[in-house]
Amino acid sequence: MTVRKTEITRADIVPMAEYGKERAARRKALVEIKKNRRLSVGPHATFYFENYDTMWQQIHEMLFIEKGGEEQVADELSAYNPLIPKGAELVATVMFEIDDPLRRKTVLGRLGGVEDTVSIQFAGHTVKGRPEADVERSREDGKTSSVHFLHFDFTPDQIAAFRQPGTQVIVAITHENYGHLAIVPEAVRQALAGDFA
Repeated sequence: MTVRKTEITRADIVPMAEYGKERAARRKALVEIKKNRRLSVGPHATFYFENYDTMWQQIHEMLFIEKGGEEQVADELSAYNPLIPKGAELVATVMFEIDDPLRRKTVLGRLGGVEDTVSIQFAGHTVKGRPEADVERSREDGKTSSVHFLHFDFTPDQIAAFRQPGTQVIVAITHENYGHLAIVPEAVRQALAGDFA
């Protein structure tokens, strides 16, 4: 049985020269992993369910691109470690992806508080999303950010139900201006079930 890693440490960071040589291959491998960790909900929202691998890659990309050296490492670890599931949760980066800047401004301007209206539903259970507490994502004027980080905290019974093969899982956003549901494909449910300890 493989040990599920829930934290990236300084020892997990490879030298940038080495990462640069492996970068293309690592990015290609991650595309395959991410394929079953992505879900579109409605016309604009995409859920990217994070894990150790996605955050390891993200940290290395930030270090590689920004070239901040050793001083940057601690900041990246503190920014991205909270987004790795700790064994009884799923964690998603939710992005509202709208190409047209004017349309994006209009849509986001009507979605204040959307981060509090997200849930995962399955087998009679509802697990509400808990926004990452790092920063307020919605403003008082009703505008929200295009990026949200959500934790879904599961009880042991909920984990057991979620893990059952064939369980229908629905991700829901119930905001008054963005009410959409998406059924999670079985391959995605299987991948996410692996996030639990």
